[in-house]
Amino acid sequence: MTPLDKPTTEDTSADDARAVTEAALFEAFGGVRGMVETVLPGLLFVSIYTVNKNLHMSAIAALAVALVMVVVRLARKDTVKHAFSGVFGVAFGVVFAMMTGNAKDFYLPGMLYTLGLALAYIVTAMAGVPLIGLMLGPVFKENLSWRTRNPGRKKAYTKASWAWGLILLGKSAILFPLYWWADTTQLGWVLVALKIPPFLLAVYLTWVFLAKAPPPIDVFAEMEAEEERKAAAE
Repeated sequence: MTPLDKPTTEDTSADDARAVTEAALFEAFGGVRGMVETVLPGLLFVSIYTVNKNLHMSAIAALAVALVMVVVRLARKDTVKHAFSGVFGVAFGVVFAMMTGNAKDFYLPGMLYTLGLALAYIVTAMAGVPLIGLMLGPVFKENLSWRTRNPGRKKAYTKASWAWGLILLGKSAILFPLYWWADTTQLGWVLVALKIPPFLLAVYLTWVFLAKAPPPIDVFAEMEAEEERKAAAE
C-alpha cells in the first residue's frame, strides 16, 4: 500500500462519524423490524377488508397482530417503544372506526398524527429548536449541547427537520383527498404503499445531513470527566 492509499486520520474520523450516525438512526427509528411493525397491522386490515368488507374482523385482526408483536418483544426483552406506538395507533383507529361505523376512519388517527408531526417538524425548525435534534440528541449523548455549542449540528438538525416536515406534509396532501374521495380499500392500499418510501427518504436525508455535520459533543463523557477531576482534586 502506497502512502496515497493509506487512510488518513480525517478519513477514519469521517467513517467513524458515519457509522455512529447510522447506528443512532437505526436505534431511533427502529430499523427493519420497526418498519415491519409499522406496516403489518394496516396491511392486514386492508387485506381482510378487501376480501370480505367486514369492519369488525379487519379491525380485530389488526389489533391482535399489533398486540402479538408487543408480546414477542417483551418475551425477547427487546425495546418495545415502536411496537407500543403501533398498538396505540391501531387501537385509536379501531375505536374511531367502530364508533362511526366507517372503515375509512380506521386510518384517520394515523393520518392526523402524520399531519401534526409534519407541522411540528416545520414549526420547531422555524423556531430554532428542530424536533429531530430533540429526538436524536439523547441518542448521540449530546442532549441539547448542539443548540449553543455546536452550530454545525444545529444546522444539520434544522435541515433534517425541514426534510421530515415537508415529506410528511406531502404524504398528507396525498392521503387526505383520498380520505374524502376514495373508498376504503383504495385509501388503505395507498396508505400502505406510502408507509415505507417517505420514511426511508427522510431517514436517508437525515443521515446525509448529519454525516456531513461536526461530531456530537458527548456531554455524558464531559460530566464523568468533571466528576473525576473533582474527585482527584479532593
